[in-house]
Amino acid sequence: QVQLVESGGGSVQAGGSLRLSCAASGITGRMAYMGWFRQAPGKEGEGVAGFKDDGSTRYADSVKGRFTIFKDNDILYLKMNKLKVEDTAMYYCAADRRAGYARLLAPEAFNFWGRGTQVAVST
Repeated sequence: QVQLVESGGGSVQAGGSLRLSCAASGITGRMAYMGWFRQAPGKEGEGVAGFKDDGSTRYADSVKGRFTIFKDNDILYLKMNKLKVEDTAMYYCAADRRAGYARLLAPEAFNFWGRGTQVAVST
């Protein structure tokens, strides 16, 4: 059974930084696509950053230049710098074997999800 566990969320002032982590277990075979998604209260979920196991990445326009997705020792990270109030949301890690690079930011392309970690950015 695939399990994804996020950590690293918290409260921070605008302009600050956080680093989210996603640890996966129970994976057999190659999980080629992983990503970070977020959902703010009253809003639809959106893709934030995606990672393909060849090192390719994709970012939402709203986070380009501020967020970095990377993988190290099988843990997926999201380094978030220059945080804004509008980055406040529940952040989820997701994984899939066949999502495809073009759909790295599409929540419907991912079958495995963590339970989320809350990020709150205040002024």
